[in-house]
Amino acid sequence: MEYISTTALATKLDLKSADLFDKLKTAGFICRKNDKWILTEFGKQIGGQTRNNPKFGEFIVWPENFTLNNKNHESPILDSIGKFIENSMPKLDTIMEEFGLKEKSKLINATAIGKHFDISSQRLNLIFSEIGWIKKDISGWQITKLGKGLGGRQFEHETSGGNYVLWPENILANYNLVTAIKGTSQTVEPQKTTTDKTLNKNTSDNFREKFPATFRTKDGHMVRSRAEVIIDNALYDYKLVHAYERKLPIEEELYSDFFIPTENVYIEFWGMEDDPKYAERKKIKLEIYKKYDFKLIELNDSDISNLDDHLPKKLLKFNIKVY
Repeated sequence: MEYISTTALATKLDLKSADLFDKLKTAGFICRKNDKWILTEFGKQIGGQTRNNPKFGEFIVWPENFTLNNKNHESPILDSIGKFIENSMPKLDTIMEEFGLKEKSKLINATAIGKHFDISSQRLNLIFSEIGWIKKDISGWQITKLGKGLGGRQFEHETSGGNYVLWPENILANYNLVTAIKGTSQTVEPQKTTTDKTLNKNTSDNFREKFPATFRTKDGHMVRSRAEVIIDNALYDYKLVHAYERKLPIEEELYSDFFIPTENVYIEFWGMEDDPKYAERKKIKLEIYKKYDFKLIELNDSDISNLDDHLPKKLLKFNIKVY
């Protein structure tokens, strides 16, 4: 059987190459990935193959008698599609989901989500970034590990090549998103699970009751120790916008000591590592930071005595320059 390129096939079918690519994509035979066309498993099943050219690289070819119009049974390959789908639907669903050709549930964009909360899509994407679901890159918005875990999917604009993210509809009821939009963690009651309660007990340990926030910083924050005063004042002097005791954007009830929203960087000061309960609390917090791939700066007593030597270096690792 003779095979021809997609461009040659477009000429034979009297179509523009771009139109044929769109039709093949809609049919699920090919998909766009990393700025190139990829032949799907479905496409292989109906006769598509890949070839490699020393000059132009890998490209897709099709049987010479391939046609998108099966009305007159011109293509024996396409005649078998119905039977193939009937026998392989579970596998086909998995394949199509893998290549982004079929979604498990309806996906919605930032505009639709923003309309639901009565805020602009631009503001919403900033909130998504602040709670660690997406991050800005040169091509647009890139989804994070945390965002993927929530069911978000990243796509590429076919014309501009920029990245954008779509979200499952259930994101509208996500506790962390609703809390971030309303601006206070007291607005919505989270649904606690057994894991949440266990983590809350181990990590909190009535910490806030034992160490009330009685120390005032330069920018008016009330913190719980003199070391935290030094850290907060340093961030203020570096002209870095920061939050104190910011809740992590996860279901577990956990707070960071400091948070720098411009780069989504968290700061933890470990001050009582000789205390067994505190050491256990530290261990659990570090496991959670690692689990969600959050950016973390760790400080201890030895850093505080020369903070201006240590903190700027640690910040610079996350592209935050203060000098």
